[in-house]
Parts: sequence; structure tokens; C-alpha cells
Amino acid sequence: MMLKSDPALTYSRSRRLVALLTAFMKQRKMGLNDLIQRFATSSSYGCKHPEVQSILNLSPPQEAELMNTNPSPPPSPSQQINLGPSSNPSAKPSDFHFLKVIGKGSFGKVLLARHRTDDQFYAVKVLQKKAILKKKEEKHIMSERNVLLKNVKHPFLVGLHYSFQTADKLYFVLDYINGGELFYHLQRERCFLEPRARFYAAEIASALGYLHSLNIVYRDLKPENILLDSQGHIILTDFGLCKENIEPNGTTSTFCGTPEYLAPEVLHKQPYDRTVDWWCLGAVLYEMLYGLPPFYSRNTAEMYDNILNKPLQLKPNISNAARHLLEGLLQKDRTKRLGCSEDFVEIKNHIFFSPINWDDLNAKKITPPFNPNVNISSSASIKEAAEAFVGFSYAPSMDSYL
Repeated sequence: MMLKSDPALTYSRSRRLVALLTAFMKQRKMGLNDLIQRFATSSSYGCKHPEVQSILNLSPPQEAELMNTNPSPPPSPSQQINLGPSSNPSAKPSDFHFLKVIGKGSFGKVLLARHRTDDQFYAVKVLQKKAILKKKEEKHIMSERNVLLKNVKHPFLVGLHYSFQTADKLYFVLDYINGGELFYHLQRERCFLEPRARFYAAEIASALGYLHSLNIVYRDLKPENILLDSQGHIILTDFGLCKENIEPNGTTSTFCGTPEYLAPEVLHKQPYDRTVDWWCLGAVLYEMLYGLPPFYSRNTAEMYDNILNKPLQLKPNISNAARHLLEGLLQKDRTKRLGCSEDFVEIKNHIFFSPINWDDLNAKKITPPFNPNVNISSSASIKEAAEAFVGFSYAPSMDSYL
């Protein structure tokens, strides 16, 4: 007799188990890491001894990043990458006290850092020039920087304060968002009640609408890229897959995104437009309400087939307004999808969002339904807050993008 496992249960348990195991391992390592850092800081000679380095397993680049030793020289004119209006030529790595690595990716890492002058916390994204130039990704990195530069004008997008460079690295000084990934909170609570899901969906939609007004398609909306700030407001991060210069009726055809949230037209490798973001909003809203992505299967091929061919199934435990919104956003034909004609205007005018005052929302006058209760002034909470930025990842290898 063959027993069939419940894929929904398996998916939820596996994602929660991974999150819990990751947090557990990091917590167990924390005491040892603190001991190593204290030893390294108080014993510069001992730390540089080859045998001690071998025991501590501190590579010179990591030591330089986290302890501000052996700083990179400033770039010569031939080594310069044009950072445009975000550039701060007077800034340098030694301006920061780097506390820990909170994200890693193809081109470098993200560090939690405290500025030595203003004592503020930042997420500093450090990219290796050699890796960028080798993969000919300079244009793409600058595109991400362009999006970050524009984000300072919107309350629900992570902002870039400034950038600078050394001979071998680029540095992007970003807002540090310490309330945790939406994914983390969703896994802890399984699903959200409708008012809470509506609040998050409204703030996400506002951020997407703003990007669209700048002719930018986000393309990679998922709970891991959605953070909560210290008050509980939404902040979108990770703009590595953003596509610039998509006019209202313009399309692109690059195959990219995250499997559970891919729109049918992307899977078909057809040209797609900004409505791809509204499909993703529908998928995230569905997951907030039900605890799983709408067409999920452990078998990726089966999941793709579900996205392309399986009718949307909605259980009866949500309001008619929520059902209608999900049916509009998760419309397989993008020319009939909610948002296809008037973009964000169609979304915010939907009856599901009738309780939302959009001016108050954008002014952050609406009290969030959940407060993460973070206070990053203590060393204990710095450790906890650092966990929250794990989802701020770099763009993966762009060989198949653009």
C-alpha cells in the first residue's frame, strides 16, 4: 500500500523547517562568532599569525571587511566605474564599523554596518568589480542603482543613500530594514487574516504602481523580497531583476523570476508587460490568505503546468471581494488581467481595497496590523535584526537575462 504525502503540508513544513534550522544554526554559532571577534579585535598580532588564522578560518578579505584592516586603495582613473549622481567620492570603507554579513550573492555580499560618525545602522552592499566586469554586468548593476536612486521618493521601497568605490569594490549604502521578511512572519503564522493581508497588499501595490510610473517592471515579487520595517510597514528590496524603460504598452521577453510566482506569459516565453507584477501580487496575496502559492506543486514541471492550464481554485473562507480580486490578478490571459488597461488605478479602485485611504497609506498614517517590536540599540537585538535581512539577496547570474 502506497501512502501519498500531502504536498501542501510538505511545502509548508519544509519551508518552515528550513527557516527554523537556519535560525537555530546561526544562534548556536553566535557565541563562537562573538568570541572570535573579541579575540581578533583585542589581539591584532595573534589574529594575523597564519596558524591562528587557520584555526579561526578567517580569510583575509572577510577580515578586512569586518575589521577594517588592510583597506582597499582608492581606484585609479582606469579602475573607476561611473556611479553617477549617487557617488560620494569622499566616502570610504573605514567610515563604517562592519558588524556582520547578512546576505551573499554572485557579486559580493551585504553587510550590516554602523556609521562611525552618525552612529546609524545601514545595509552596505559590497560588489566585486572583477566579478561584475568578468560577466559584463556593469550595465545591469547600474540599472539596479538607477532604480535604487529613484526609491528615496517612495515610502515602501528600500532607498540608496549613496555609493562609493575602491580599486576592487563597489559599495552601496542602503536603508537597513530590521522587521524581518514577510516570508518569515507568514511561515510563523501559516496565513494572515484578511485585514492584515489587505494592508500588506495595498502597500505592495502602491510600491509597484510607483515603479510602473517610472516605466520600471519589478519582475521578482515574492515574500522573501518583502521586508517589514521597525513599525511594521512593507519595504520592497532586491532590484536585481528590475527592467527599466518599459513604456505603458511596452513589453520585454526575458525569462526570469521565481518558479512559484511566474506568470503564464513568462513561462510561455512570450513578450510580457507590467501586468506580470500584478500576477505576482495576486500570487503573494493568495499565499498570505491561504498559506501556499496558488498553483504550487513539489514537482516543478507539474507546477508550471498548473500555472499554464489549471483553473484557479479558491476555498470559501475569504470574502467575495478577495475572491474577485484574486480572480482578476491571477487571470492567465494578461490582456484580460486586472491592471492591463489602467495599471495601478484599477488595483486601488477595486472593492477589496475600499477600506484603504491611499493618501493616508502612503503617508504612513495607517497603523500597521502587526508591530515587529524591534529595537536595534542592544547587541542582542542587533543579532536578531541581522537575521531579518537574509532575504536581501543579490541578483543571480544574469547570463540568461537581457
